[in-house]
Amino acid sequence: MKRRGTGVGCMFYGIGNTGLPNPAAAFVEVLPDTSVNVIVGAADIGQGSSTMAAAVAAETLGLAIENIHVTWADTQVAPEGGATSASRQTFITGNAVKNACTQAMGELRRTAAEKLEVPEEDLVFRNREIYSSKDETKRMTYPELMGAMSYRGRLAVGAGYYNPKTTYLNPADMSGVPYEVYSYATCILEVEVDTDTGEVTLLKCVSAHDVGTPINPKMVEGQIEGGTAMGTGFVISEKIDVDPKTLAIKNPTLSKYIIGTNMDMPEIYPIAVSSEGEAGPFGAKGLGEPALIPSIPATMAAIGNALGVTFTKTPIFPADIVKAWKDKQAAENQG
Repeated sequence: MKRRGTGVGCMFYGIGNTGLPNPAAAFVEVLPDTSVNVIVGAADIGQGSSTMAAAVAAETLGLAIENIHVTWADTQVAPEGGATSASRQTFITGNAVKNACTQAMGELRRTAAEKLEVPEEDLVFRNREIYSSKDETKRMTYPELMGAMSYRGRLAVGAGYYNPKTTYLNPADMSGVPYEVYSYATCILEVEVDTDTGEVTLLKCVSAHDVGTPINPKMVEGQIEGGTAMGTGFVISEKIDVDPKTLAIKNPTLSKYIIGTNMDMPEIYPIAVSSEGEAGPFGAKGLGEPALIPSIPATMAAIGNALGVTFTKTPIFPADIVKAWKDKQAAENQG
């Protein structure tokens, strides 16, 4: 018999290290040809922090992302970036890049104000142009600005860092400010469960995440889809089998540690929810672990809803499902 069920998982997640300082820094240099060198310590392990750093720099400086070259995680030249963990790099390294670019813009603003004969506070840097917000006929191109910088012997360089506004936690009662910002999410998942074989088919998933301001919407969607794949796999197929005597992993290959393929994934509808006033760069927040977390309880709840039972441990393998269904049927027959 095949039965369908729907589950909901909700979460909130503190971005960064819990109640501890965890700063990150960045160096920026705008070159005469309008290319920009950005140097960060953040390690890009596939989540896209280097692309994020380039986007933040481009937006802050008023240039195109193609103008930005990012050097990352080279400890010989890069400043401290902190760990790529706790979903922190967009929030913290992103702010560090923005601060470094803001410092570099000091000389750019001074020079543009002199050339256009307008107050610095009226200047707008956008789309490789600089113009007055009060009189847009007063404008210049970025190459013209960099020429004026070279003529005056000025350099556009900056260094910035960011450390979240947290406090150490009181060991007596754990009071304090553990995180400066939080991410929120809700995942709704529909499954079909075969009570005879225990097979679970993932049907549809809607996963909505408060990301502050999405810096790269496509990357946000990819993170949510990838997190859903990890979360559902955590519930229905993935288990690290450890030898209790030697503590060696007994299934270290993908032929024995089973992860889902694209054929096993549900139809995923990722939703990026924007919220204003957040502390990240342009309001952005982290999405690393939050993309994963709510799909786990949603999957467990959906399987339980299909069978009318409650599961409290993962993974839930076919044998567990068949046993739970038979136990439920036996209890009902006795009743």
